[in-house]
Amino acid sequence: MLMISAVVQAQDSTAKQFRKGGFHHKGMHQRGGMMMGPELNMTDDQKAKMKSLHESFRKDMSELKKNDNITVKEWKAKREVLVKKHHEAMQNILTPEQKAQIEKMKLERKTKAAEFDKNRMEKMKTELGLTNAQVEKLNKLHETTRAQMQAIGSNDKLDKDQKREQMQALMKKNREESNNIYTDEQKKKLEEKRKSGKKNVVL
Repeated sequence: MLMISAVVQAQDSTAKQFRKGGFHHKGMHQRGGMMMGPELNMTDDQKAKMKSLHESFRKDMSELKKNDNITVKEWKAKREVLVKKHHEAMQNILTPEQKAQIEKMKLERKTKAAEFDKNRMEKMKTELGLTNAQVEKLNKLHETTRAQMQAIGSNDKLDKDQKREQMQALMKKNREESNNIYTDEQKKKLEEKRKSGKKNVVL
């Protein structure tokens, strides 16, 4: 579900990560963090193996990124092999119970995020008087934009400046498309909220 501000909030967060250089392999960092969490009760031996595995993966990805003598298609294929190998190695370190706990944690996180977004969407829908059709359009726009952001963030063939440039262009496009969905009255309300300094407002 889409909250009115979800797209730009996510974009702003992503942009900050780009500026800090922290978006590299974001998905892998998230999964790695989940697997190293205290909920899994990992042994010291498991933690050491995980740490070594992550360091080896980062090194391999860094070396692949430096390889300019292959095509984009070849690069993507090699990256896929490394990611698959890394994932399988992590799975081999975990016990069946720990794997089940990770799946449970993923489901809980997804459920909480969906409920949070739904509640905020309902609130903004009431405040702005959005129709169901508008909500559907905003949802589709959000999903499309999020997928495009993830594609930019995971594209290691782009440097930080290129990612930032593409992200800014995407944010501008999203704002324009979002603005076309609102009525003049809704735009006025959004502008008033923006001027009042309220958060979670997107124009």
